[in-house]
Amino acid sequence: MSDQLRPRASLRTAVVWEVLKDALDRQVKAAGRDALDVLDTGGGTGNFAVPAARLGHRVTVVDPSPNALFALERRAAEAGVADRVRGVQGDILGLFDVVERGGFDAVLCHGVLEYVDDPAEGVRNAVAALRPSGALSLLAAGLGGAVLARALAGHFTEARQALTDPAGRWGEGDPVPRRFTAEQLTELVSGTGLEVGAVHGVRVFADLVPGVLVDTEPGAMEALLKLEAAVAELPAFHSVATQLHVLGEKRP
Repeated sequence: MSDQLRPRASLRTAVVWEVLKDALDRQVKAAGRDALDVLDTGGGTGNFAVPAARLGHRVTVVDPSPNALFALERRAAEAGVADRVRGVQGDILGLFDVVERGGFDAVLCHGVLEYVDDPAEGVRNAVAALRPSGALSLLAAGLGGAVLARALAGHFTEARQALTDPAGRWGEGDPVPRRFTAEQLTELVSGTGLEVGAVHGVRVFADLVPGVLVDTEPGAMEALLKLEAAVAELPAFHSVATQLHVLGEKRP
């Protein structure tokens, strides 16, 4: 990734990565093993898989795109973790055609539920892949963030459409098939029997701030990252976040 694109990438992933890293650390202590088995469904090119492998964990990435898996393989090799990252073609609704049930200490389900026909089944499969004590990291598009973005862009009719549409879409041209509220995501997680450990709003401000300001103003990127971290856990901001992150934990 070029240096020019790296700051934007950190804005997209920083909050989620910190929560995920803490969850993996807890799993290490609970399991009594330094290396965990991690499943990344829809993990694509390895935005989270490669950093997790750098921590010493074994990561299996399941993704429907052969091109993404090829990029994952190259990225893992460049990072020196090719021996700890395995890519498998598949999707979450057919998950157990390609991986075993109950074989993982942590499952990542990031940017997946928006695109599957049955989100509840997707979450159930992710949970079924966990060992008796494991953690689920769930990241999905937030409804409120889309409504706010369309309104601020002057597309008021589209903003209202997203607000009232059952799938949270603002129109036929909307590239995201489905969006969620924090309540909907926590219900999906708790409905499987997992304990909801934390809910975070992701990219609350990052997608609304002009890129030229973040990229050129001295100290703006660091300040924005700190602001995102500060509001991530505050429920008042979940309703306007571009993405929502829910951490579910399986108690033995």
